[in-house]
Amino acid sequence: MDTTKTIWLPSQSSTIAPQIDALFDFILWASVVLFAIVTFATIYFAIRYRRHGDIARTTPYVENLGLEITWTVIPFILLMIIFVWGFKDFLRFHIIPAHAIEVKATGQKWFWSFSYADGPSTVGELVVPVNKPIKLLLSSQDVIHSLFVPEFRVKMDVLPNRYTLTWFEAVHTGEFQLYCTEFCGKGHSEMWGKVKVVTEDDFKKWLEAGSGPQEGESMRDFGARLFVKNACVTCHSVNGSKNVGPTFLGLFGRREVLKNGQIIIVDENYMRESMLTPMAKVVAGYDPVMPTFQGILKNVDIDGLIAYIKTLEQ
Repeated sequence: MDTTKTIWLPSQSSTIAPQIDALFDFILWASVVLFAIVTFATIYFAIRYRRHGDIARTTPYVENLGLEITWTVIPFILLMIIFVWGFKDFLRFHIIPAHAIEVKATGQKWFWSFSYADGPSTVGELVVPVNKPIKLLLSSQDVIHSLFVPEFRVKMDVLPNRYTLTWFEAVHTGEFQLYCTEFCGKGHSEMWGKVKVVTEDDFKKWLEAGSGPQEGESMRDFGARLFVKNACVTCHSVNGSKNVGPTFLGLFGRREVLKNGQIIIVDENYMRESMLTPMAKVVAGYDPVMPTFQGILKNVDIDGLIAYIKTLEQ
């Protein structure tokens, strides 16, 4: 993995990163130089013109037009440089290449999910090819989130009831941390994932392999893999212990009492409904916090998860 870094920033792992860093460095060092000049002048004048002896009347104030023009023009020039430079980078950052690969990214409490037009849906892992522009179509299922990948210098707010857009092009393979940088509740600090950058050939193989069970893999094993991959394990145990949601141990065929007092028998239809519209039937004793997996799980994924849950007998 390329480890090109500045003193205080992570590796430059996208095409836009060097341009963002160059502007950052210019603003930083311009600020350091101006700070040093002002500080030195303040110390010098404090010493040079300190009071000596008896208090005397000061000399009449005389303006210095040249000095006033100088300290007005120089900051103006610096601000115009920063504005023009920043505006050019702003355009590069917001004009998405026409041939970019589109991925739908969804933020919800408290995980990221990604959907591909010609491939699988994933939770917590964004898989992309190297040296290919990636367009992210972002939305939120609940509150405001913000997607941030430090190595790519990509950060964009993710809002409910609307779409936002951003893009990046990774310049080398590897895994990079993905964060939420908008406080979104008690699970905010755990709402992270990873971007996995692979070669173009590996990406094509991944797309082909991600649409269902792999060769020789049973539906039960496929469901067990999805149980971890889709973060079900964070809220549902398989050993009988109570968690955010009911345990999956012995779930199939169990009598459940709902919040409205209704008693139901857990079958395939109930499990499917709970994955797609979890607020429809909430089990008594649990909060209605499960997010919907509508648009994330395909039919084959739901079948695999049901097959796995049915094998978790007491």
